[in-house]
Amino acid sequence: MRLATLRSGDGTVAAVAAGAEWAVLPHSDVGDLLRDPDGLRTARAVAAPSPAEGPATPAGGLAPVVPRPSKIVCCGHNYAGHIREMGRDLPEHPTLFTKFADTLTGPADTVTLPDWAGRPDWEAELAVVVGAPLHRATRDEASAGVAGYTTANDLSVRTWQHHTGQWLPGKAFDATTPLGPVLVTPDELDPAAGLALTCRVNGEVVQSGDTADLVFDAPALLAYISAFTRLSPGDVVLTGTPAGVGAATSPPRFLADGDVVEVSLQGVGVLTTPIRIEFEECA
Repeated sequence: MRLATLRSGDGTVAAVAAGAEWAVLPHSDVGDLLRDPDGLRTARAVAAPSPAEGPATPAGGLAPVVPRPSKIVCCGHNYAGHIREMGRDLPEHPTLFTKFADTLTGPADTVTLPDWAGRPDWEAELAVVVGAPLHRATRDEASAGVAGYTTANDLSVRTWQHHTGQWLPGKAFDATTPLGPVLVTPDELDPAAGLALTCRVNGEVVQSGDTADLVFDAPALLAYISAFTRLSPGDVVLTGTPAGVGAATSPPRFLADGDVVEVSLQGVGVLTTPIRIEFEECA
């Protein structure tokens, strides 16, 4: 089943793929649907198999698939190949940081940054959306608590990320994390089996990974996170990025005004993000 949050004239609405069309649901967005104990049942009652490319994008466009999660938790250094190429040992525990809901943006939205932000970079990621309350969950409980999977670009402002040893400022600029285009439920998608994850900048492939290479998979991350903070339906966990980020190239390469970043996750879809850099004096 494929779920989306559609933009409408007065806000957003949740929808489910029903053939070549979107069937509108009685919820304001996918997060709202997941918080309703009967939400997924309601969606399944009207869902229908869709063409490979899915239903057409609605006239109003797509919002972040979960626009207002109560928590966004992200994992860094989580692809074994990427870690090894950096000369590091595989971690014993996940490296985590957080974002805020207003960091999210739609799957085709332009990301606008001030010129003083410095060194914007791409990070293609698999994102996991929580579908049930999780508190000190076992791996099996965490696995059962996955609502589905979607695509994310953890677009990072490296200058601000590296002001100190704490990454938050460079990871939380407003409206810089595209999320979507859809949520695909686990009965149709299994990242552990290996899903191709690709990032292109102006058509050039810069990242090419496989979700089977994750050190900590979705159940492991949800179980670990739920040990110290409760996770709720609609919460989002970003699982990390494979090799090929701009900061790690030689010489380093960063995004510029007019660039277009495309992040593709097999079985989910593509995020297409034009980059706009505006001159603005830093306060």
